[in-house]
Amino acid sequence: MIERKVSVMVVGAGPAGIAAATKAAQLGLETVLVENRDILGGIPLQCVHPGFGLHYFKEDMTGCEFIHRLIDRMHRAGVETIVNAYVHSIEFYSQLEKNVNVVTQSGILRINTKTVIYTAGARERHLFELNVHGDRIDGIYTAGEAQTIMDLYGVLPGKDVVIIGSGDVGLIMARRFALEGANVKAVIEIMPYPGGLLRNIVQCLKDFNIPLYLGHAVTEIIGSKRVEAVKVAKVDEDQRPIRSTEFEITCDTVVIAAGLVPNIDLLEKIGVAVDPRTKGPIVNEYLETSIPGIFAAGNALVVNDLVDYAAEQGEIAADGAKIYIENCGIPTRNWTRIKPGRNLRFVVPHYVSRERDVVLYARVQKPERNVYLSIANFKAKMLSLRPAEMIRIKIPFNRILEDNHRVISVEVVPYE
Repeated sequence: MIERKVSVMVVGAGPAGIAAATKAAQLGLETVLVENRDILGGIPLQCVHPGFGLHYFKEDMTGCEFIHRLIDRMHRAGVETIVNAYVHSIEFYSQLEKNVNVVTQSGILRINTKTVIYTAGARERHLFELNVHGDRIDGIYTAGEAQTIMDLYGVLPGKDVVIIGSGDVGLIMARRFALEGANVKAVIEIMPYPGGLLRNIVQCLKDFNIPLYLGHAVTEIIGSKRVEAVKVAKVDEDQRPIRSTEFEITCDTVVIAAGLVPNIDLLEKIGVAVDPRTKGPIVNEYLETSIPGIFAAGNALVVNDLVDYAAEQGEIAADGAKIYIENCGIPTRNWTRIKPGRNLRFVVPHYVSRERDVVLYARVQKPERNVYLSIANFKAKMLSLRPAEMIRIKIPFNRILEDNHRVISVEVVPYE
């Protein structure tokens, strides 16, 4: 067994992990970045479409351009990286002593670290979670699988395609299939509103005349050796299929784009508290989890619709790791809980100190127009809010300092 000692260990080399490692190194912390694949970069490596970096780099870039710029910055910062490495377990001993056991091609590596920044991303929801009947035959892919097959290997998975779910990756893949000459028969969304960004609805569906069925669900996949058709039905208010409305769509490929779930199995094993709303860890404003010195960022914390936010969260976590190491723990303990109120599905972070400005990330439960986002004495006017578009807002600490309650609600309220 090989043993190492560092100040910061980052688990996962996607945008959040690379940004966190770069920031930690720039802050003077000895940092090592571990990735289980054989290449750095995560999902943006297979994203040949634009829409990346508008906030972070103030440029419109493809996913490949965005991640390569991040990687270049990381290398210039002198971050050590280990690829083809599987993090087996994390052991917590004291405030500034944690062991991370890593399986590498060279053997077992035990890294003794003061802090861990967990940025292992999210997994796609699969067909077994959607209550779709039928055999599991050839021609069924998640949106990420289809994207990998097409953008990295240049293979067209099918010619007649139905997409389940209107998440952003699914919408983008509808466009990619159309551009490659496939016939995208329909995008089926169980909710009464789209699950992806408005710009993707316009650019990926409307511009290519691809039908979008809102308030519908795929109830069955039909086929013997390969997909031959799907059954689709309208759903009621409880999202249960109305059998009398069923119809069939012939196709040879089904793509699942039903959203992401934070990949936090490793954190759950060591007892990190989980928010049932986000399915990610509960964190304070430094993105520190319920276990001291272990931070989370990116899609492992909360599923983001913009990669820029994931990279930003990585940098926030690195700042938190620096403060933690300097003070042998986060100094403040006068935490105020932030909870979602009217028409908010979740709010991250869950606890704030009221000692510095804080960035809040939130999503609404249903679309709404002409509203305020309200927290304590702070109000921000919002013209339009949609569940698919994350709210990102910076709150000045002095605007919530005057509220003496230990629990503060964040709400969406109509214009008065």
